[in-house]
Amino acid sequence: MQASKCIELKIRTDLISEEAFELLISSLGALGSAEETDVDAELTDRIAWFAIAEDEAQTKAAIADAVILQGISRDSITMATLEQQNWETAWQKDWQSMDIGNNLRVRPSFCEAADDGRIDIVLDPGMAFGTGTHPTTQLCLEAVERICADNPPATLLDMGAGSGILAIAALKLGAGSALAIDMEPESVEACETNAAINGVTLEAKLDDTPPADQFDLVVANILAGPLVWMAKELAPCVGERLVLSGLLTTQVDDVAEAYIKEGLCETRRDAQGDWASVEFSPRSQ
Repeated sequence: MQASKCIELKIRTDLISEEAFELLISSLGALGSAEETDVDAELTDRIAWFAIAEDEAQTKAAIADAVILQGISRDSITMATLEQQNWETAWQKDWQSMDIGNNLRVRPSFCEAADDGRIDIVLDPGMAFGTGTHPTTQLCLEAVERICADNPPATLLDMGAGSGILAIAALKLGAGSALAIDMEPESVEACETNAAINGVTLEAKLDDTPPADQFDLVVANILAGPLVWMAKELAPCVGERLVLSGLLTTQVDDVAEAYIKEGLCETRRDAQGDWASVEFSPRSQ
């Protein structure tokens, strides 16, 4: 991966809805997104940034192919390669501290800390998905905060951890230990780096399947398809609570059905706009 560069994708807002755009870029592992308005042209672009794989041309082609599958012509989008300094500057222009839940704040290091009692999770633009800006990440953070306030888990599994934001939040809220698993090497590295920045210790592992161990709390903010596919392997990991997100509200029933079939009981649903999270416990509880 070329860590010093990234690819910037722009699509006009009249060509794709916000929900479809977020689902698209999440499936492609976007680093983040924003909107940019050209006042003179009276146009607004949806923008996303992506890490470059070993081959830049292949990465651009994969992004273009995914966009075309949305019914958008290749000529209607723009892609550019940005140097690290340039894309981080673009992030900083649109990304500020965000208060989430009752006590959490996601804060980039270039924003000054506030002495108001909130727990800061410090995250900068990086090469892994999960910065707190997406509704599904916020839903998961709110769930983790609520669960930790009730009874901090002794052990936590963050499956598809990305930046490690959920595991880091749980540790700062009192969780005993955390295992962060992701299939992307850059995400594993990001988990370790971000944990160190935030003064917590977690185990980060490169893998695409859940472990055989059981955890008090399991969180997975991925996509509906992968969540359904891994239900048989992920459900046995749940000792007390499971939080799933990365879902549209229209996808929750299918995902819930997959985990109920594996012996779990649905306990809660939450939504933010068109995005949702769903929670489970073992039936014996």
